Amino acid sequence: MTATLIYCYDPMCSWCWGFRPTWTQLQKALQPLIDSQQLTIQPILGGLAIDSDVPMPEEMKEKLENTWQNIQSSLGSEFNFEFWRTATPRRSTYPACRACYVARDFGLEEEMYHAIQEAYYLQAQNPSDLDTLSTCAEHIGLKAEGFQKAMQHVKDEQLLEKEINQARHLGLNSFPSLTLLLGDHLTPIPLDYKDHTNMLENIKKTLS
Repeated sequence: MTATLIYCYDPMCSWCWGFRPTWTQLQKALQPLIDSQQLTIQPILGGLAIDSDVPMPEEMKEKLENTWQNIQSSLGSEFNFEFWRTATPRRSTYPACRACYVARDFGLEEEMYHAIQEAYYLQAQNPSDLDTLSTCAEHIGLKAEGFQKAMQHVKDEQLLEKEINQARHLGLNSFPSLTLLLGDHLTPIPLDYKDHTNMLENIKKTLS
């Protein structure tokens, strides 16, 4: 029986950005299990914040900037704090999530995920804006016009909302999070942001 490691994320979740190097190491370490068909990895979008055109309140901007500083000091992640001076942030991550959903159909979900993170955290661009997401799409080889039509389709059909409901049904309420599905049994995998080895051992133990 093949187990499924479910990775729940939001491309605008700063802790997901902090977790990225360790998550990359874990995926590489799991490759032998994937090659032997004991394991598959399934990303699922968590959806931090619904669609909104309202500028983010100053209090929330300050709170999130402090979160970035905390992640930088604890994990060494790089952030471009100019975002908080030059952008007009909105508490809206659904557009970025939809972009990853669209890219999944082209086998480019991870590439889109990384492009959005780098635009946001390193280049101080706003992934709540369709222009930013279209640029990310072009960066990974998608055509902007087709991408924007697909984004509208995902929104009209509420495909993202259906995936978010699935994540909640699985008990995935924080991002990032990992859970191992074997048969109909779910085993949450505790996160270690600095070292992938404990997570690897937990996964192997559950599979054995």
